[in-house]
Amino acid sequence: MKTIVIGANGQLGSDIVKIFSKDSFYKVFPLNHPDIDIAKPDSINSAVEKFQPQMIISTAAYHRVDECETHPQESFGVNAFGVRNLCLVCQKNNITLTHFSTDYVFGSDKKRNAPYLEQDAPGPQSIYAISKLAGEYFIRYLLKRYFLVRTSGLYGSAGPAGRAVNFVDNMVKKAQEGKEVKVVNDQILTPTYTVDLANNLKELLKTKEYGLYHITSEGQCSWYEFASEIFKLIKSSTALLPVPTSTFYSPVERPGYSVLDNAHLKKIGLNLMRPWQDALHRYMREKNYLR
Repeated sequence: MKTIVIGANGQLGSDIVKIFSKDSFYKVFPLNHPDIDIAKPDSINSAVEKFQPQMIISTAAYHRVDECETHPQESFGVNAFGVRNLCLVCQKNNITLTHFSTDYVFGSDKKRNAPYLEQDAPGPQSIYAISKLAGEYFIRYLLKRYFLVRTSGLYGSAGPAGRAVNFVDNMVKKAQEGKEVKVVNDQILTPTYTVDLANNLKELLKTKEYGLYHITSEGQCSWYEFASEIFKLIKSSTALLPVPTSTFYSPVERPGYSVLDNAHLKKIGLNLMRPWQDALHRYMREKNYLR
């Protein structure tokens, strides 16, 4: 299957390219900005004409969450109308679209303590989340053949765009510096290793089980509990303190609970995601953090 991967050098995109390229089912064409710009329909059309793909996997997003509050036009330009541009090109050329959304589409239910299913009503609490949800609705409105994937707390070797390191690498660095570390303990989610997500996605996209999927590691934790596990694995004695989100100023309200249940994957017998602790251990071994 001829497959364009948009955002191929990003944290998730780089692992998708690496893993899909090893599978003879896929012929992968990695593209990055400015090779393709989803905010510009002509750019998408040019790439489609050149590579004639049967599938487009887009990891493109405006995901600087705080900036989205002050740059709503840019946020919607990429996360909503950029997705619409992709949908229209896919619709015209009979291409299957795979696109990624976020656990941040939830958050309005302040008493929530059970994982969200795909059919649960969203409740976005920020410009970023609203723009991502708008992108979801464009896909569901315009396309019949799509894989729409919500995920959570991604970390991978390439690191997130715009930042030098991911959360895990940053915690290891802070532990090595030996200074007191404060991490929020009132945001509950499921950190997800991009390699695991890419491996599960590789098998899912071979099916015709189109639709909306939650794909995260299994289990849940706060960012503080996640950091605690990192410190435990590297046997760090650096002080790690749990603090409320209000300790750190942000113009964005982040979900207090945004754990996703991989219910649709389980229904079709294709949930390959392992517990977040196991995924973290593998990542830290691959990064040579463990002695």
